[in-house]
Amino acid sequence: MIEAKQLKKSFGQVHVLKGLDFNVQKGEIVIVVGASGAGKTTLLQILGTLDKPDSGQLYFDGVDISSLNEKDLSAFRNKNIGFVFQFHHLLPEFTALENVCIPAYIAKKSRIEATTKATELLNMLGLNHRLDHKPSELSGGEKQRVAIARALINEPMVVFADEPSGNLDSVNRQELHEIIVELRNKLNQTFVIVTHDLEMEHMADRKIVMTDGMIDISA
Repeated sequence: MIEAKQLKKSFGQVHVLKGLDFNVQKGEIVIVVGASGAGKTTLLQILGTLDKPDSGQLYFDGVDISSLNEKDLSAFRNKNIGFVFQFHHLLPEFTALENVCIPAYIAKKSRIEATTKATELLNMLGLNHRLDHKPSELSGGEKQRVAIARALINEPMVVFADEPSGNLDSVNRQELHEIIVELRNKLNQTFVIVTHDLEMEHMADRKIVMTDGMIDISA
């Protein structure tokens, strides 16, 4: 479903990605691990089309991302890619339901369609009693579940997550792991997760180890 070929990325004289090949199949949970500075976040940003490689190709279902102009790329990202970050980036003035609806509104879905889908996702994630609560009224685990619902609202091909359990305690980390597996099983949702949380290894289909801008095939 996702195929990256010979990705290279440098920042000044620092070569972050050095000709990296990467692929993801539909319905996989893939975790990406490695030491700080190995290139994990840069890889995730390029796969998520938030940044561009200096060279190399990136394909989603055979579509060459480099062939899209900025407007088409933005529309592609909104429709096909969901993001979950360590810091939830929820808008504080909006309720949980409103935060989840935002990507659907950007995709020009009707208010009824967006609200119905957002409510369904929040109910699935156990937040049916929190729809009208603002982020300041939610726990860390609840905020992360709202962020997951927001990532799923447009039924994306893939959800990219960068340290999604980084700010959670052990109970909420375990709940997050279970939610990700449940979403894969129920929705056949694909996840690519950059993490230092080695407990995620037990729920992933594959673990990718990065070392100095490359995938360590010996790991």
